[in-house]
Amino acid sequence: MTHALTLNPRTGLSPSARSFASRPISIRINFSQRIFWILNFILIILLGLYIFQVGTLTQAIYLIKDYEKKLDSLSKENEILEINFSKSNSLSNIENFLSKENFVKSNKVKYIQILESSVLNK
Repeated sequence: MTHALTLNPRTGLSPSARSFASRPISIRINFSQRIFWILNFILIILLGLYIFQVGTLTQAIYLIKDYEKKLDSLSKENEILEINFSKSNSLSNIENFLSKENFVKSNKVKYIQILESSVLNK
């Protein structure tokens, strides 16, 4: 006598569970595929936004470095101009200029006095 044991997992299920188990697997796969493609689409959009932000950030960093270089060069130029200005406006240079232009040093200073009543006339 030959005995064979077969296992049927659907025998212990309720009727509604049996009908769900007997449905084609394609419905479950389609739902999983939809979720997969939706998540992939969202991932691609987020990746594109990330690449755009990295590009914008890189551009801003290069602009900042360029502006810092310009600021350094302008600061150096400003220092040179301040030194040249202080040299040109030194007292000895002004005295030399005045002597070349035939200005004479005043010995006596006269002040003009203005009466208050003449100034305040309406």
